[in-house]
Amino acid sequence: MSYWLLKTEPEEFSWTDQVARGAKGEPWTGVRNFRARSNLKKMKKGEQAFFYHTGKEKQVVGIVEVIREAYADPSDEGGVFVAVTVRSVKPLPEPVTLAAVKADPRLKEMALTKYARLSVQPVTDREWKMVCAMGGVKE
Repeated sequence: MSYWLLKTEPEEFSWTDQVARGAKGEPWTGVRNFRARSNLKKMKKGEQAFFYHTGKEKQVVGIVEVIREAYADPSDEGGVFVAVTVRSVKPLPEPVTLAAVKADPRLKEMALTKYARLSVQPVTDREWKMVCAMGGVKE
């Protein structure tokens, strides 16, 4: 089982929007980076991802679950990119900011600190547990 981080502009699609989609979830469309596309293709049904607000917030705010594996992104007329569908699992009781992640030397290798523009990132088991603990999530 792998873990992931999905970035979104909260003005475009927020945690509140994700939660409102309920059990049917929401297609994660519009990803136009080849490395991010590769990560989307690796995601498996049942895997979880951090839901990360970019922009002014820069923080992990929730956890989502992949409910449909990679398929042709309906927003890509060229048929090059893929989407997955995710549903909300739970919010983080305490959002975890990028500043907090960067301040923890144990997370210095986390993709979030190294690849600022990558919208779909892998998260190691250790990183997952640490960010969950920082956010008040009991596993």
